[in-house]
Amino acid sequence: MTVYQLTEARARRKVVTFDRRELMDLLNLYSRRVASGEWRDYAIDFRPGMALFSIFRHSCEQPLFAIAKVAGQPRHDRYQVFTGPRRLAQGETLADALKVFERKPRLLKP
Repeated sequence: MTVYQLTEARARRKVVTFDRRELMDLLNLYSRRVASGEWRDYAIDFRPGMALFSIFRHSCEQPLFAIAKVAGQPRHDRYQVFTGPRRLAQGETLADALKVFERKPRLLKP
């Protein structure tokens, strides 16, 4: 019988999660878009080496966007935003990646 210490098992597989500040930023963006009627549901998923925040218009569809936190080099997690298989943005910080969701000013007709 082989006995493993829990710390050794965790060291072998890196679990990536969103921290409190990242979740706050993601949920702030999500709540603004829900209030405007664009988004309706979200899901958080953890995969080996990656955490995903998926955004849905309808919960029975494919996600409109997926925001991924990918394990990178030590102390450098990379953030990526996808729509389907297409990568829209990436950055070293979550704020850099979320800039893709900033609303562009537009001209209103009188």
